[in-house]
Amino acid sequence: MLIALFSSFFQDFRSYNFFRDVAYLLKPILGLLVGYNFCKSVGKPAIKTIIHSGVALAVIHIATIAFYYVVFGIRSMNELRQYGGYFDDYEIYVLVLLMFYKRFDIGLKRTTVYLFIAIISFSSFLYLARTNIIQVLILVLAMKGHLRMTKRSLSILGAFIIISTLSYTAIYYSYPQRNARGLEAFFYKIKIAPIEAFKTHINEDDWKEFNDNYRSFENIITVKQVTGNGWFTIIFGEGMGSTIDIGREMWTNDGEYIRYVPALHNSYMTIFLKSGILGVLLLIYSIYVVFKQPRSDSEIIRNINYLLVGSAVFLILSNWVFMGFYLKLDNKSIFIGFLLCYKELLLKEQKQYENE
Repeated sequence: MLIALFSSFFQDFRSYNFFRDVAYLLKPILGLLVGYNFCKSVGKPAIKTIIHSGVALAVIHIATIAFYYVVFGIRSMNELRQYGGYFDDYEIYVLVLLMFYKRFDIGLKRTTVYLFIAIISFSSFLYLARTNIIQVLILVLAMKGHLRMTKRSLSILGAFIIISTLSYTAIYYSYPQRNARGLEAFFYKIKIAPIEAFKTHINEDDWKEFNDNYRSFENIITVKQVTGNGWFTIIFGEGMGSTIDIGREMWTNDGEYIRYVPALHNSYMTIFLKSGILGVLLLIYSIYVVFKQPRSDSEIIRNINYLLVGSAVFLILSNWVFMGFYLKLDNKSIFIGFLLCYKELLLKEQKQYENE
C-alpha cells in the first residue's frame, strides 16, 4: 500500500479513484485486524462464535436459494449463483474445523457437529464454486499433514493429482455445453478452468472465447499497459487511482457498465498495476509468512499450523483467480486473523502452564 501511495505522487488520477483504491488495499488489513481483535477481546470461546456464525451464513444462504427457487422459479445455475452468492470461503473454513473437531478445543456435542457439517456442506454445494471445492481439498490435505515434504505426503499428493487428472479428463470428454443448465453448466466451468486464467492470446472478436477467458484478457491488458509506461511503473506501479482500459464497456456483477477497471480478478496483476514488481514480491512474501509456521509439540497448535499452511497454499490460487483478500465480499481474512490470535492465546496459555 505504501508503494502504491508513493507511486501516486507521480500520477494524476481522480480523487474518487484514489480513495476507492485506498479502501481496496486497506481491506485485507482491516479483515485481519477484525478477526484478530475479535479473538483477543473474546478469548478462546471465540472459536464457538466463529463456528456459529459460519452455520448462520449457511442457513441464510440455503434460505435465500430456496426463496428464489420457489417464489421466482429460478432454475439456471448462473441466476441462482447471482442471487445466492458465488462462493463463501468462510463457510469452508468452518466446515474444515468441524470435520476435524476432535483436534480443536471446540466444546460441541458430536450430534451438533454432524448437524452443522450437514448444513454447511449443503450450503457449500449450492454455491457450485470451483474455488471452494479446491479450497476444501487443500485444507483437508493440509490437516492430514500431506502438505509437508515427506515421502508419504508426496506419494499421496501424486495419487491426488492422478485422480484429479482422470476426473478432469472424464468431464472434458463428456463435452458439457456452454449454455447448459444445472450440473452440466458446472461441468463446463470445470472444463475451461485450467486455461481460463492462463491464456496468453485471446480472439476479442469471438464473444464466447472472450467471455470464457476474460480473466486472461485482463492479465494481458495489464501487462501491456504497465510495461508500456517504462521502468518506473514496472518497479513501482501506477499508484492508487490507476485503472486498466479494456477497450469496451462491460456489464459487471455490481449492475453497471464499466470500461476503466480499477481492480482485476487476479490480485497479483492488481498489485502489479498499483505497486509494480515490488508490490507483487511483498504479496508473495506475505503468503510465505503465513506458510512458514514453526514446529510445535502442542497438538492443537500443530493443527492450527496445518490450517495456516493450507491457507497459504490456497491463497496462491485464490489471489490468481479471484482477488484473494482483496475481493469486496471476501471474509477469509477475518478467519485467518482469528486463527493467528487464537494460536497466540494458546501459546501464552502453554507458557503459563510451563512456568507454574
